[in-house]
Amino acid sequence: MKAQDCCVLIPSLSPDERLPQYVEELLKAEYGLILVVDDGSAEKYQPIFDRLAKMNGCHVLHHDVNHGKGQALRTGFEYILNHTKIQGIITADADGQHTVPDTLKLTETLSEKKELILGSRDFSGKNDQIPSKSRWGNRITSCVFRVLYGQWLPDTQTGLRAFGRELIPAMLKVSGDRFEYEMNQLIFCSNQKIPMTAVGIETVYLDDNKSSHFHPVRDSIRIYKLLLGSFLRYSAASIVSFLLDYLILSLLMFWIFKDQPDIMFLGIPFSVKALIAAPIARLFSAPVNFLLNKNFAFQVKESKGAAFRYFILALCSIVITTLLFGWLDHFMNTPFLHILLKVVIDVAMYVINYRIQKAWVFPAEKV
Repeated sequence: MKAQDCCVLIPSLSPDERLPQYVEELLKAEYGLILVVDDGSAEKYQPIFDRLAKMNGCHVLHHDVNHGKGQALRTGFEYILNHTKIQGIITADADGQHTVPDTLKLTETLSEKKELILGSRDFSGKNDQIPSKSRWGNRITSCVFRVLYGQWLPDTQTGLRAFGRELIPAMLKVSGDRFEYEMNQLIFCSNQKIPMTAVGIETVYLDDNKSSHFHPVRDSIRIYKLLLGSFLRYSAASIVSFLLDYLILSLLMFWIFKDQPDIMFLGIPFSVKALIAAPIARLFSAPVNFLLNKNFAFQVKESKGAAFRYFILALCSIVITTLLFGWLDHFMNTPFLHILLKVVIDVAMYVINYRIQKAWVFPAEKV
């Protein structure tokens, strides 16, 4: 996409001289519009915004009070949608971390396809420009996102992003008023099957990133609350189902079927009491788990066919775990080891089942 068809949207709070310099360079690159959102900066910063407003091709919006980066982005999106015919949106930070060549790189990558393009810094150990706390924080977040949402994003905290006009209505629905908005945007795109493409950009950290308004504790809590939200609820639902499952399993294995002999099938030894008890216990716990996941973990109001899809997944899971449990239980000789073995097997299926349920059984409603 060409620069003249795009807008660079910059949310700003208490900017310094780096913002006017960045805007001047962007204007030289012939962008169709530079849109700056003053997110409630103090009076002493208004001369900077006044200078920006006088630049031909730059428009400034103001919040009377600070609402946060997420709300500043939504304010910009609404203006672009309602007052311009701009086709591409590039969001950038005001603190000098994003260069014009990198902004242009995302612009050139942007097309009319429905996708989110992310300007990704190099967080590998080879890059000594990254502060250690930023390196490890981003790597951990990338790993968690990979496990829970199935895609590796090398830079989950980048503010340099690009997407087409048709995605603006969807981006306006993304929740989060502050820095957590950007993480919620990634989760939203993952849930909606909107492709996300990483484009390598320069790594710029000025004065160890002291100018950033990111609060390490408060904003990290907001981000991880969003990132882990459904997974933590899924975990709570799983614990309830786990307790019911193991209560029934224990009663069946150590009381009702305790004297059942082991058998050989195709030359493989199996514990009969385990083969009987495991599926019966799961038949009782699975409906409870389904209702908890639907209404509490994934909070799905309507999902046609969810019960049938869950039944298929539960059936496959029961077959796999029962056969594995029945085989390995043959080698156990104490009640404690029986239960420990079942825990290990179920935990191994835990994250796999989460991913399948989130993507297939209880998919997010399309917007």
